[in-house]
Amino acid sequence: MRLHKIKTINVKMKEEIAALFDFDGVVMDTETQYSEFWNKQGERYLNTGNFGRLIKGQTLAQIFDKYFSRIEDVQQQICKELDEFEEEMTYEYLPGIELFFYDLHKNGVKMALVTSSNDKKMSNVYRIYPRFQGWFDKILTSNHFTRSKPNPECFLLGMQLFKVLPRNTYVFEDSFHGLQAGIASGATVVGLATTNSREAIADKADYIIDDFTGMTFERMITLRKVINCLPEYCKDEKNE
Repeated sequence: MRLHKIKTINVKMKEEIAALFDFDGVVMDTETQYSEFWNKQGERYLNTGNFGRLIKGQTLAQIFDKYFSRIEDVQQQICKELDEFEEEMTYEYLPGIELFFYDLHKNGVKMALVTSSNDKKMSNVYRIYPRFQGWFDKILTSNHFTRSKPNPECFLLGMQLFKVLPRNTYVFEDSFHGLQAGIASGATVVGLATTNSREAIADKADYIIDDFTGMTFERMITLRKVINCLPEYCKDEKNE
């Protein structure tokens, strides 16, 4: 898989709108299942309770580096169990998101899935939902970028591929790392109170919703921040 190197976007971008979605806890209601899986790993190997909440939003590589470094046999066992778990787990859309997707398509919004999940995990989703990939213009997994959330590289890559400015980009996220990455990208960030409570993410997102019930294109664009661009983008916009 070729990795994309993110560079400052110097070309003049079209005034198109993009919506970038995380997967777990945003598109699909899977976080409770993952919490149960990682809680068991924490209890088994680290004698730590509530480990699932501790590692929310982190990639498998980040988890291994921080908590299981140089324990290759444990890493291999966790990988084996995680693969089996993801093949059997259930994937259910968050309430209202399919209608929201339809409305975004109708209004010509560029859509991308931007997830820390890998291609192998996503293949399970495609197996269960054969038409899932058709929702998105681009699907970016951990195989497509070099730095994971909270680094904003994944969202900046989405903007670069769509040639869309941060001021016209909406990020939908639920985890602390994902929200932090969205804010750092300069996009308008809508936080989903699925993985964490509204109170916990109140200062980490521009707007907060419980799910996508009642969310429409028109409602989304009313959420746009007045100033939401990185310095290098703002400079280019002022010269338009």
